[in-house]
Amino acid sequence: MRVAAIDCGTNSLRLLIADIDGNNFREVHRDMRVVRLGQGVDKNKAFAPEAIERTLAVTAEYAAILRSKGVEKIRFCATSATRDATNRDLFIDGVRDILGITPEVIPGSEEAALSFLGATKELGQELSPFLVVDIGGGSTEFVLGSTDVTSARSVNIGCVRMSERHLTVQPPNAEQVAEAIVDIDAAILDARSHVDFSAAQTLIAVAGTATTVAAAALDLPDYDRYAIHLSRIPAAKVHEVAEMFASMTRDEIAALGYMHPGRVDVITSGSLVLSRVMTLTGAKEFVASESDILDGIAWGLAKI
Repeated sequence: MRVAAIDCGTNSLRLLIADIDGNNFREVHRDMRVVRLGQGVDKNKAFAPEAIERTLAVTAEYAAILRSKGVEKIRFCATSATRDATNRDLFIDGVRDILGITPEVIPGSEEAALSFLGATKELGQELSPFLVVDIGGGSTEFVLGSTDVTSARSVNIGCVRMSERHLTVQPPNAEQVAEAIVDIDAAILDARSHVDFSAAQTLIAVAGTATTVAAAALDLPDYDRYAIHLSRIPAAKVHEVAEMFASMTRDEIAALGYMHPGRVDVITSGSLVLSRVMTLTGAKEFVASESDILDGIAWGLAKI
């Protein structure tokens, strides 16, 4: 069965087309565009008109790809920014007009479950229980489980949200970083009160922040998803990378070969979140996974 999964986050709009037959998964097409739908949502609780326009323009491009690939089933999931925006109907109606399907605004619990499915599907149970951490633009999900989710918590410490709320200049000053850490730690401790971090054997980090930190830790000249996928990054290296980004100018970050242009202004906050996750979970390393909520959405479609 040929399925298409679309993940609309706070920062990016991503597409995955895959052929799935039982446990066989063949990627047909994968795309990611930074549209920053969540621009200003943390402060204004509403989408900016230009953010909706950017996102719908890419949705239209994706619609053309879907038509050319003969997709049988499509699911469009919107997450943190759309959950928070009071004018979300403008966006939902626009997507419906373009794709002919209604995008789903999924709760944090479902976002967590889909991330867990995508991240752990190809991993052996000898590495379980897993703690999957998904650092997005608006929120971060913590999900514990082995074959299924045992517990999960979604908290509002995504990289875009933390950048807009705290790290408003690059490099940030010490006061901004300190205030961000207070905010981030409070959210992680809230997650820890619902999810038993100590029960996990393996910490898996997914999404663009984690994979970009992995690229930096591996000192890759360019972004290489195959080198990044399932790499093991020591906690000490995560802290080192987070400090490096926090000390750099915007131009210096943009010049890094592995850095996506849409992550330049949010990687400092994202890497700080990941650094604090490593500290407060006590994990000695994380496994970087290129498989995440997008893959989870696709696997779920194949079962319907």
